[in-house]
Amino acid sequence: MASSDPITGFHFSVVFELLPQFSIDTKFQSVNGLKVTMETEAYAEGGQNKFKHNFPIRSGYQDLVLKRGLTSEMSGLAMWCTQAMEDFVFYPANLIVSLLNEKGVPIKVWYVSHAIPLSYEFSEFNAEENKIVIETITLKYNFYKEIPVPNF
Repeated sequence: MASSDPITGFHFSVVFELLPQFSIDTKFQSVNGLKVTMETEAYAEGGQNKFKHNFPIRSGYQDLVLKRGLTSEMSGLAMWCTQAMEDFVFYPANLIVSLLNEKGVPIKVWYVSHAIPLSYEFSEFNAEENKIVIETITLKYNFYKEIPVPNF
């Protein structure tokens, strides 16, 4: 049964359509960038000086930023990013971002199309702090769309 309660964002999954894929490739600390905005063109009407008309031109999508703790596990996602950054070989990938309920069942799902890596970075190494190293992957993508999830 569907709930009208707001959804929390701490239980989620990210699945790439990439091969090879290892268990670490679905585990992330945060996902940011599911955002769409509309580009407009201003038009000044003759004789009307109070405002300009704004006409929609096209939608644009923000970069997707994925963060996770760095581990020594082999990662197909890391290999994909490295191949793009070092060898300039780009294979666009699709991915699915899902918000999950307490049982691990998707309640909201977004399909992200044609993603390529823009940056691949690691957080600071500092001998004076005992912090987990964070791996950050920034992706450019064409669009996303929400996939309807049936309510049980």
